[in-house]
Amino acid sequence: MENAALLVAIIQNAIDGIITIDERGRIESINPSACKLFEYLPEEVIGNNVSMLMPPPDKEQHDGYLSNYQRTGKAHIIGIGREVKGLKKDGTIFPFRLGISEVQYSGRKIYTGFIHDLSREKEAENTLKEYAAHLEELVEERTQSLKDSVLALQKAKEEVSSSLEKEKELGLLKSRFVSIASHEFRTPLTSIQLSISLVEKYAESLNSLNIIKHVGKIKGAVGNLTGILNDFLSLEKLESGKQEPFYNEFNLVKFSEEITEEMQVMAKQNQNIIYQHTGTQSIIRLDQNLLKNCIVNLITNAIKYSGENTFIDFNTEINDRECIIIVSDNGIGIPEADQIHLFEAFFRAHNTGTIPGTGLGLNIVSRYISLMNGKIDFKSVVNQGTLFTISFPML
Repeated sequence: MENAALLVAIIQNAIDGIITIDERGRIESINPSACKLFEYLPEEVIGNNVSMLMPPPDKEQHDGYLSNYQRTGKAHIIGIGREVKGLKKDGTIFPFRLGISEVQYSGRKIYTGFIHDLSREKEAENTLKEYAAHLEELVEERTQSLKDSVLALQKAKEEVSSSLEKEKELGLLKSRFVSIASHEFRTPLTSIQLSISLVEKYAESLNSLNIIKHVGKIKGAVGNLTGILNDFLSLEKLESGKQEPFYNEFNLVKFSEEITEEMQVMAKQNQNIIYQHTGTQSIIRLDQNLLKNCIVNLITNAIKYSGENTFIDFNTEINDRECIIIVSDNGIGIPEADQIHLFEAFFRAHNTGTIPGTGLGLNIVSRYISLMNGKIDFKSVVNQGTLFTISFPML
C-alpha cells in the first residue's frame, strides 16, 4: 500500500503531464500537470476518447493508429516517442514531446503517455530565427555598403590612374589620391566598423554561425581597406618629406611583449607568436611609433603568409654595439627571382595568390628603418619560410 501511495504521489506531483488510456483509447487517468496543459478538469476528460486532446488529422486517425498497433504490433509512437501537437480546451494548438509506454495490468493493456510541453522552447526557437533573419538582413545591408565603398575606391583609383597620364608631378597626384581616400572613405569605413561591432554585440546571445561568419567577413574587409588607406598615408608622408623620427628612450622588452600580445589576437587558429629577448640590457633610444609600425608589419606578414598550427618567432637582442630585432616564420617564402624587388613600392611576390596586400608594407618598413639609421635584411626559401633581421646602432 505504501508503494502504491508513493506512486500516486509521484504521478500527481510530476512536472510533465501523464495520461493513461485503455485499449479502446478512453482516458482512465490524468495528472494535474496534464490538466493544466490542456486546460481541462479531470472529470471533463476521464472516460472520453483521448483524441479529444488532438488536432486534425491526428484526431481522426488516432483510433486507426491504435487498432493497427494492436493488430500488427508495429509501433509509430509507442515505445519510440516523438514531437506532436496538442489541442487545448480553448482550441489552442501547442507542441509537446510525447512518449508512450505499454503496461500489462490486471490482465489488460494500459497505455501511459508522458507529455513534455515544448511551447517555450518553440517560442524561443522562433524568436531566435526572427532575430537571425533580421541580423542576416542587416549584415547584407552592411555588406552592400562595403561593396559600394570598395567600388567607389576603385573608381577613385581609376580616376587617379587616368590623371597620372596628364600630370607630370607624381608627388602631387599621390597627395590628391591620399586626400580623396582619407576624407571620402575613412568616414564611411568608420561607420561600417561601428555598425558591424554593434551587430556582433547584439548577435552574441544568438550564437548563430551564419551571423558570426558574415560579421567576420565584413570586419576583415573593412580592416583591409583601412590598412590600404594607412599605407597610402604613410607613403605620402615619406614622399613629401614630412616624416621625421622622434627619438625617446623606452624599454624594448616591455614594448615587444605588448606588441606580441596585440598581434596574437590577430593570429590564425593555433598560430603562436613566441617572443624572446637576449641580453641584460633592455633600454634603447629610437622612434617608438616608427619601430612599432615596422615590427607590426613584419609580424602581420608572417601571420598572413603562414598556415594554421604554426609558430612565429619574434626575438630581440641588445649588446654593446647594436640592437637586433628578428621576425621569422615557416610560411610560403619568397621566390628567389622576386627577392631583389622585395622592398620596392607596390611590388608583391608571384606566389602571394589571393592573399590581400598593397605591396607597400615592406617599402615603408625599409624607409622607416633608414630614417632611424638602421638596416634590414632577410633570408627566405619557398615553402620553408622567411626571416627578417633589423639592426640599429646603439646610440
